[in-house]
Amino acid sequence: MRNRLLGILLSLMACVLAALGVPLAVAVATAEQSRVGLDRIDDAARFAQDLPTAAVSSLGTALKGETTPDPGDAGRLRAITTEAARYQALYGIRIGVFQRDGSALAVAPADWQLPRTGFAAQAFQEALDGRRSHNPPQVWPWTPERTLTVAAPVVRDGDVVAVVLTDSPTGPLRSRILHRWLLLGAGEALAMIVAVLLAVRLTGWVLRPVRTLDRATHDIATGRMNARVGAGLGPPELRRLARSFNHMADNVVLALDQQRAFVADASHQLRNPLAALLLRVELLGMELPEGHEEELTGVREEGVRLARVLDDLLGLATAEHARPEPERTDLTALVLTRIDSWRPVAEQRGIRLEWDGPATAVGLADPIGLGSALDAVIDNALKFTPAEGRVRLGIETDRREVTVTVADSGPGLTEEELARIGDRFWRSPRHQNVDGSGLGLSIARTLLLAGGGSLSFDRVEPTGLAVGLTVPRPAKS
Repeated sequence: MRNRLLGILLSLMACVLAALGVPLAVAVATAEQSRVGLDRIDDAARFAQDLPTAAVSSLGTALKGETTPDPGDAGRLRAITTEAARYQALYGIRIGVFQRDGSALAVAPADWQLPRTGFAAQAFQEALDGRRSHNPPQVWPWTPERTLTVAAPVVRDGDVVAVVLTDSPTGPLRSRILHRWLLLGAGEALAMIVAVLLAVRLTGWVLRPVRTLDRATHDIATGRMNARVGAGLGPPELRRLARSFNHMADNVVLALDQQRAFVADASHQLRNPLAALLLRVELLGMELPEGHEEELTGVREEGVRLARVLDDLLGLATAEHARPEPERTDLTALVLTRIDSWRPVAEQRGIRLEWDGPATAVGLADPIGLGSALDAVIDNALKFTPAEGRVRLGIETDRREVTVTVADSGPGLTEEELARIGDRFWRSPRHQNVDGSGLGLSIARTLLLAGGGSLSFDRVEPTGLAVGLTVPRPAKS
């Protein structure tokens, strides 16, 4: 979610910067070209203003062979030609004064002639019509090498008598536009970096309560019912959500406590009447005539089964109320102790109880709770393992957890049954004839969850069930 939200924010910011940067880049290029164009128009207007009208007309007739130009005007034209040459040498810009028919009066360099095609010819024609030439096509940094042509009419007595034409190379203009664009791009890149940093901080601020809520939800789902969410972080909506979550968690804990208290009280209160009832059944059996032993045996078995269910319910309620403090525990020693306790039962049923594990395996667990959970799992394995079968115990460790595995060679469970095993009072329809209340694995799971562990189930090939009791490893000191 963080990456998606961050991607959305950065995409929006990139679109905003592009929407601002592209028009600004175009405006920068247009402004640079307009400035160059205005400079060239001013230069052309200055040359047109300094050009003597008599010199224009007299030189024009002389070039046609009709008359001889006045020496004074010719001198002023030479001065204009010299000025044009100096201008061309200083700025690298071609400039020329052309008569209406296109013949040159004063040009620099001397071999430059009026272009007959392209934008220069168009600009010349516009100047002949008494207008300044329009802005030439926009020059971009990637534009092929070309020139920027500007024309200004020389007007005397309301008539256009000549045209001043400038032809500028666009290399410096393209360099300036590119330089301005680089500065603009650097500014946008800096803005994007700032936007990324702000977006990271913003998404962290927005999602911090969500992450805290996720951790608290996971803790409650795994049995740590005291997990709560700090309500002072994030946007107001998430703060309200955190307060609602805490209120919900308090109500759930209260409801669970009431349920556990009811189960514990009911189990405790029913044990005495049930014991009295079984005693009366025994007394009644002594007075019954012969031939009713089978019915009496069935009543006794059901009474014992009911007593076992009540004991398991009381054990489950006690386990759910437990809040143990996990400690460093040698799981190998604990497992070997439980194996020694269950070995006589296994031998009586003709089952091999095997051990395969390391000499030492340290985990963070409640020894009493883990031992009780291990007893429930071993008891369940011995119930469903046939004679001449085996129950194998082992320990596996990794960087964070230690797992005690109890694998039997019983009939095992299907995939659908594996999804339900461990639920309260659930038993496989194929195993209803096996003695038990259906609470043993539920008690084991509750004991493990209270100590920060977990219970898992898996199939054993070709047949059997493997139960894993997992607890965390202690942190290295």
